[in-house]
Amino acid sequence: MIDLHVHLIGHQDRAATSDNLREFLNTASERGLKEIGFADHDHFFEELNFPLIKEVAAEYPELKVRVGLEVDYRPQEEDKIRERLTKFPFDYVIGSVHEIEGWMFDHPDAEALHSDYDPDELYRSYFKLVEQAARSRLFTTIGHLDLVKIFGVRPNSDVIKLAEKAIQEINNNGLAVEINTNGRYKPIREFYPEMRLVEVLAAQNVPITLGSDAHQADVVGRDLTEVISNLKGIGVKELVSFEKLQTIKYML
Repeated sequence: MIDLHVHLIGHQDRAATSDNLREFLNTASERGLKEIGFADHDHFFEELNFPLIKEVAAEYPELKVRVGLEVDYRPQEEDKIRERLTKFPFDYVIGSVHEIEGWMFDHPDAEALHSDYDPDELYRSYFKLVEQAARSRLFTTIGHLDLVKIFGVRPNSDVIKLAEKAIQEINNNGLAVEINTNGRYKPIREFYPEMRLVEVLAAQNVPITLGSDAHQADVVGRDLTEVISNLKGIGVKELVSFEKLQTIKYML
């Protein structure tokens, strides 16, 4: 089992220290993970200590410990993102869309505003950004593919149709999509992406990886056994991880 979406410092809730790292790695080891990947938010870049992760990882020979980054994709910042990604030899990079034209739509304070938008237009705007993120080729992975549903707003149109071009760009550019279990603990109460979209990804042979989106140690690996069972049920035979931006495959 792998968990490649773990936030060591959360939203700056704690420092990147050896003791804090060990909390996460202890949980991963106790829960039988083969791999854990730390991918903190890029806007905390200056507070991150990537070499420390590798240093402490040496204490856990039973674990493969990856170093990644979760990047907030903004089309106007592609050059800035590209330059930042040269600062460390990352194993993988998650591209996530958290905002639409400067609006942080997944922030708790934004929940009431979702009802002010036409749901189809909201989804179209969101998936257009995902499409651009995939086309930028800055990332190995698209994070929480249907995050726009976070507060329970559903489109009137078929979400598969709305996400079609984004999935096509993901596939064309060789990206993976994560199954992110954190959605179950948000108002929407379901994993990202929803199962119908997972079935589309599987049918198109889009590589799939896993992430708990853990912002604290006790969340590492949460619900991933259930995800694996669901994936097997629709015929998915492998998961992917990354080392130095190269894909590694694991049979389910």
